[in-house]
Amino acid sequence: MVKKDTAALKQEIQFLDGPQSRWKEFKFTVNVLLEFIKGFRTLHFVGPCVSIFGSARFTEDHPSYKQAQQLGGEVAKLGFTVMTGGGPGIMEAANRGAKDVGGRSVGCNIVLPHEQHENPYLDKWVDIKYFFVRKTLLIKYSYAFIVMPGGFGTLDEYFEAVTLIQTKVIYGFPIVVFDTEFHKDIIAHIDKMKLAGTISPEDLNLCLFTDSIEEAIKHLKEYAISKFGLKAAKKDSFQKKWLERILSNQ
Repeated sequence: MVKKDTAALKQEIQFLDGPQSRWKEFKFTVNVLLEFIKGFRTLHFVGPCVSIFGSARFTEDHPSYKQAQQLGGEVAKLGFTVMTGGGPGIMEAANRGAKDVGGRSVGCNIVLPHEQHENPYLDKWVDIKYFFVRKTLLIKYSYAFIVMPGGFGTLDEYFEAVTLIQTKVIYGFPIVVFDTEFHKDIIAHIDKMKLAGTISPEDLNLCLFTDSIEEAIKHLKEYAISKFGLKAAKKDSFQKKWLERILSNQ
């Protein structure tokens, strides 16, 4: 009797119909391709980057803004290009810190309905329509990631990076999560996932949680520069790359 009722129920189910325009899907695919090409052309010569993620809502008097500005400067001193989402808040602070010490500063700005504008501390930036394209660009050119306090977007970028590293889709680049007090609940949840067996014990080594800028920079030296054999570029090589970058956009 139960089997008959179940069979009858299956026959009664009608699947929902919805928009399935192949033309719209084709146009979307082409637009995504064009966004990737635009990003690749703009960022091709930026060199090894460190991407710094964080809230767009902090003003320059916020402690996290000041820490991000200092971090951006220290990362630039290592020879990396500082890459951010290109907007205000933590992103602006990190780019500003790079510019303060004469470093290179780039951004992938997201195009939003309320028109988020690029910050004024960028040598180069690209405006991107789709968040997933933007995340790919932020990850593609980076040898390390620094996660500052932020909201949903920051966590999205953080977990995207750590998932790709955990699954070995990209190399084991270092991830530094800054401000242990702000992230204490995430740290606790990661421990909970380990105890539940949903991640492996060694996955805890994928991220450094710290409050020390000195420790963060030391971590980047060991697990980004030394691990991947990065070396200081010759001066003429550096100038040539920037000249090629400028000419490519004329």
